[in-house]
Amino acid sequence: MTFALAFLALFIEALAGYSQKLVDRIGHPVTWIGALISRAEAVWNEASLSFPRRRLRGILALATVLLVTLSVVLFVDQGLDLLLPVLAALVVKAAFASTLLAGRSLDEHVSDVAEALEHRGLRGGRQAVSRIVGRDPEALDEAGVSRAAIESLAENFSDGVVAPLFWLVVGGLPGCAVYKAINTADSMIGHKSERYLAFGWAAARLDDLVNLPASRLAAIWIVAAARLMPGADWRAAALSTLNDAPRHRSPNAGWPEAAMAGALGLALAGPRSYGGKTIDDAWMGAGRREATYADINRALRLFRIAYVLQAATVGLLAAVTAFFFL
Repeated sequence: MTFALAFLALFIEALAGYSQKLVDRIGHPVTWIGALISRAEAVWNEASLSFPRRRLRGILALATVLLVTLSVVLFVDQGLDLLLPVLAALVVKAAFASTLLAGRSLDEHVSDVAEALEHRGLRGGRQAVSRIVGRDPEALDEAGVSRAAIESLAENFSDGVVAPLFWLVVGGLPGCAVYKAINTADSMIGHKSERYLAFGWAAARLDDLVNLPASRLAAIWIVAAARLMPGADWRAAALSTLNDAPRHRSPNAGWPEAAMAGALGLALAGPRSYGGKTIDDAWMGAGRREATYADINRALRLFRIAYVLQAATVGLLAAVTAFFFL
């Protein structure tokens, strides 16, 4: 049943996404989770405490956020099963789950960067890319803006699409929601700044753990998509993934980035600037560093093929499961 749930969620998210009117009126499930994390951080993260005590408080805060998220979603999940027929409950759950996937919004935001670079030049590209990456936009030239957009596309394909879908299949709607809470906590407090190094330690470590399977799976989808896309090199994508991904400072981000770099003949990642501080990361891929908006568009085509391949596979597994077990 979870394969059918995942397939429907992908279909709904790709077709409709989450309306901005709904965001303005009632917010978004991720913003609700984020508000809970912000409240816990404001109450428990005291700078005067020792490092071990702040880390312990961070563990307890994260556990509280996850417990509240799980309790609420379990209540909704079980309530739908009790109140609605099986198929109706499945569709409603899929609609809820679709809000935890980010494929459509990711496509739109990265497309905005390519369009801005093409029609409004470097200044427009910097403005557009600043909405999806944390690095210093003013330090980026056109190639840097293009690489940043492609890297964001690859990484967020993993943790914004593949990972929530993976945990939706594994744990149903509750599993997907708990994953999203972990990922949101990492994005909010899992930083290595003085404020969050201790308090956000648990969020960062747990996010690394739950993203391990999806990051490898995302690389596989990208390599498979490169096999189908004219002009992409699936062999280079596979070799880049195997050779370069383990050298990335993140245990997960390097896998989809290396696959994307190899497929498109680019070099991604490398040294980057965050808040005036340079991060000397390894290069993913052995291709060109001089990327352009045209490369962003090629990356988007590769992403869309990978998205469809994933959806088709999940749909096939849903059909097989229904045939043998229903």
